[in-house]
Amino acid sequence: MTQRSRSLSSPRGFVIIAITCAMLIALPLVALIVRVPWTNFWSSLSSDTATTALFLSARTSLISTSLAIITGLPLAWLLAHRNFRGIAVVRALCVLPMVLPPVVGGVALLYAFGTKGLIGSALNDWWGIRLGFTQTAAILAQYFVAVPFFIVVMESAFQQFDQRLAQAARTLGAGPWRTFVTVTLPVVRPALIAGVVLTWARALGEFGATITFAGNTPGRTQTLPLAIYTAFESGDDQALVLSFIMMAVSFVVLVLLRQHWISALKRGGQ
Repeated sequence: MTQRSRSLSSPRGFVIIAITCAMLIALPLVALIVRVPWTNFWSSLSSDTATTALFLSARTSLISTSLAIITGLPLAWLLAHRNFRGIAVVRALCVLPMVLPPVVGGVALLYAFGTKGLIGSALNDWWGIRLGFTQTAAILAQYFVAVPFFIVVMESAFQQFDQRLAQAARTLGAGPWRTFVTVTLPVVRPALIAGVVLTWARALGEFGATITFAGNTPGRTQTLPLAIYTAFESGDDQALVLSFIMMAVSFVVLVLLRQHWISALKRGGQ
């Protein structure tokens, strides 16, 4: 037996355990596909409830993803390149929503931006701005749970970036902004694309924080996951159709992300 074949050998029983794990993951997904009412697929998907929720989810998730890019990119860069007192606490707070139960995030948003919240009460009393249970609340909920994914991806990409490239650009007379836009961003582009798509997918699938902070009003705050929940509660087969759409989108996202992750890792290792 060659050294390579020995290194590729697996402990006895690993194959059985691996197959079991794969089956436990795949079986619910296969069951969902089997139960989809294909004869009524297009009629369920083109209903007013489904199309309204779909377009609402698309709009709010794109806006929340844009906010994540605008705010998360500078934060990720600072976390990767600045060492200051309390940075560990800042980093932990920034990624905490990744591990929080989404409903806890919704409660936190409600007590921060609701009409009786820390900031929401002032907005409501002074300017008459009400954020809770509006589309803005849905965007904030999606942003809150999704932006940590973007921050984690981009901080890792910035840490792997070869600073000698930026220093060379600065030596040649490029300013900080020009160096960042023309040197740094092109190098970390695979990670940037992966982070954007991952953030968008997480925002699109957000449920717990949205229903808690924005509510579930059809045509106003009922995003696609909330429409699935409502249809399932009422025993409507439309829940299966919409669930399949969400699953298909997630699958495509993962397939696309894999190539960008591989490209990002290759560049990071160079």
